[in-house]
Amino acid sequence: MRNTVRGLLTRLLAGAAVGALAGLAVAQAAPPATAASTGSGSAVTVSGRGEFKDMRFTVDRTTHLTSQAVTVSWTGGTPTTFAGTLFNTDFVQIMQCWGDDDGTVPANPGPSRTQCQFGASPTTDRGSWPGNDYDDTRRVFYSADPANYGQDNRYGAANPNAPGEVPFKPVSGDTVTSGTQNNPYFNRNTTNEVDFARTGADGTGKEFFEVQTANEAPHLGCGAPVTAGGVTRPRGCWLVIVPQGRLDLDGKPYADRSQVNAGSPVSSSNWQNRIAIPLGFNQVGVNCALGSDERATAGSELAADAMTSWQAALCPSGKVYGYTELGEPDARARLTRDGRSGLAFTTRALGADEGTTAPSGTTSYAPVALSATVVGFTVERRPKAGASQAVERLAGTKVESIDLTPRLVAKLLTSSYRNSPWGAVISGTAAKKYGWAKNNPAGLATDPEFVELNPEFAELSVAETPATDTDLLTSLGHSDSARALWQWIRSDRDARQFLGGVSDDWGMRVNPYYSTNADLNPTGVAFDPSRTDDYPKSDPWCTVPPGTGATQQQCMIDFHPYVDDMHSAALHTRRTDGLWKSTWDPLASPPAYKSPGPQTVGSRFVITVTDAASATRYGLQTARLRNAAGTFAAPTTAALTAAAASAAGSQVAEISPATATARAAYPLAQLVYAAARPAELDAAARKDYATLLRYAAGDGQLTGADPGRLPAGYAPLPKKLRDRTVAAANALAAYRGGPSGSGSSSSSAGSSTGGSGTETGAGSASADGGGGTAASGAASASPAVSASFGGGDAVRTTALGTTPDDPANALRYAVPVGAALGAAAAVGAPFAGGRRLRLPLRVQLPGGRTATLLPALPALPERLRKLLRR
Repeated sequence: MRNTVRGLLTRLLAGAAVGALAGLAVAQAAPPATAASTGSGSAVTVSGRGEFKDMRFTVDRTTHLTSQAVTVSWTGGTPTTFAGTLFNTDFVQIMQCWGDDDGTVPANPGPSRTQCQFGASPTTDRGSWPGNDYDDTRRVFYSADPANYGQDNRYGAANPNAPGEVPFKPVSGDTVTSGTQNNPYFNRNTTNEVDFARTGADGTGKEFFEVQTANEAPHLGCGAPVTAGGVTRPRGCWLVIVPQGRLDLDGKPYADRSQVNAGSPVSSSNWQNRIAIPLGFNQVGVNCALGSDERATAGSELAADAMTSWQAALCPSGKVYGYTELGEPDARARLTRDGRSGLAFTTRALGADEGTTAPSGTTSYAPVALSATVVGFTVERRPKAGASQAVERLAGTKVESIDLTPRLVAKLLTSSYRNSPWGAVISGTAAKKYGWAKNNPAGLATDPEFVELNPEFAELSVAETPATDTDLLTSLGHSDSARALWQWIRSDRDARQFLGGVSDDWGMRVNPYYSTNADLNPTGVAFDPSRTDDYPKSDPWCTVPPGTGATQQQCMIDFHPYVDDMHSAALHTRRTDGLWKSTWDPLASPPAYKSPGPQTVGSRFVITVTDAASATRYGLQTARLRNAAGTFAAPTTAALTAAAASAAGSQVAEISPATATARAAYPLAQLVYAAARPAELDAAARKDYATLLRYAAGDGQLTGADPGRLPAGYAPLPKKLRDRTVAAANALAAYRGGPSGSGSSSSSAGSSTGGSGTETGAGSASADGGGGTAASGAASASPAVSASFGGGDAVRTTALGTTPDDPANALRYAVPVGAALGAAAAVGAPFAGGRRLRLPLRVQLPGGRTATLLPALPALPERLRKLLRR
């Protein structure tokens, strides 16, 4: 027995030593962080035909696609005209399709029109909808020899005097031949079709188009693995653009321009003008070899996109690095309770949260990512009556930038605009206890402070409701991003005074339920933003929304619903869906409120708190925020790097909005660290995590769209931080300390000793340093083209990148909460379901993130129970 133990120990020590030496060699050979391909090389430009021969359409990215937005722009068009409020001539329609070339346009191969996701326009409440029920659906009139656009030479022949429909055929082959507006595959809330895109006065236009993978649109199957000739590749799809013009099929202008003459873009007559552009997707499905050991990681959503990209590059090495999104405070608590739970991503040290203490023994910290919390938005210009000609020419286009101060963001987060507590002030009469709101601006767009900073809004009209500019779309739960936002607000004197009850220069007052003055707060307790790391809905206002005819009340949580996370916030903002169920349906059983779906094109306004990577992924515009130097900064790479130079702290160096005083610094930049407790990990685990850290500090800092690269929305770590990460990785692999509680410490980079407060290496000093040099190069680890299946252990990930889920899914909460509960398990793996399953079972979550299921399901926490009861 003694010889067996001695042999095991010998092998353990030898393995750790070899791993440390090998890691050191890799670290020394690793290239510096450089810029790589960003995907811009996959931009495609195609010319139109016939009436549209002078138009040129460009899609800015066509390969390595995941669930994200691409930019579709065009030039050489004719300005859009309207018939009343309806789109009439010279507009553009965009859709996503699957399948092979249908052979109808040899000069521009493209898919069959039956295989395109289009036609999910509203079936009710179309009063403000700008379509004519043909140009936004699959409805057509049959004609063997079409003489007008919208006529079809194939479908509808059974009854030429009534509309027919172009069928929809999903990848499953179960074709829908009628009732396509209410088909079982996509609807108004899930489709990515662009029914109407406007061409401006200068003949140009631009739209952000949400491409969807097989996770979001299984009926299209884009990115799903397809095997042909013994080779497995992700299914490609198409982006199809159909321009609608001002000439009829005979080449002459429409005789009657007072009515809409356009027909369905999928009619045979319109389809001959379609422009098809192939799209290449990252594979959705299996990536890592089945049966591979998994090393658990969990924590900050700020690391999500980076970690998912790195997973894809590291899988071919035979090691699976699972990642579970978890609020940073919960991730810290989990790692503190159980150091065997793996690696935690955090922006603060263990023990930094109020009421917590750092665990005894050594904690290793390694900087892995530099990103930011941002205010993202989609806002379209709708000129007021009498607006200047310059503003009129921009009607329908998107606002590219806005400036925000801490006080303006405080007004949004505290529901202080008059129309935020919807129905509290009606026709100048305020409800009891809501007199404070009577003279406040209705929303952000009419706030004099905002208009002074963003003067074009003086000539724009915004429907100021809970769905638009009266609040920010925010995520549920505790996070360091929420804490950073409140810290930024607290760092500003004007914002502090506003929260304390002092009116702004124009007389606007804070919602007293958020007042930091206990004498003003109706609860008798002061709101304390210094201890806040979430987005509370403190106002108890409830009412039957005016004008709905409803019989049930709605409260603030209904007017301003939470989203699951910041990724979801970005996606819903791209879709311009604020999630407020504002329409009462008395015919439902039982009667209930329902969502009206995304906002109407031409006057959309949604604003949110998200992360820079998610905002970039979905093409959101982002606000410039006023920093400590008094300048407005956007979340650019240079601005994040400038902020990182100010990071300081006795343990983990944090970026504080109050001390990021460089003029170029973005105030909500955040450094993400990988934290581990080496004494609680065996040598093999330490070696594996060290491998991950070395990759993160090396090829993982090469920016680009390829798998394994650093996605857009991150800034490459400065060299000093990369060096600290490599040093921390070497120290982790070579760790020789005693077990937890021994009081042992590490003098290596990136370690801290619990209890004593001492810490050396990464995070112990300011995080300044020069940025990486610009060059390109391939990642050292490439994803496998195909993967094997076998046994009952399935590892489902997005093989070549991150493919996030549609956020209307409770599973995204089940995983983080399960991660916290999983601290009792030796592997510290999170769970992602509600039943017992055989372990280890790793599954793909919608969104390309992976989770490992636990054998036992403890009692669910209240937060998850509330979510599942919805």
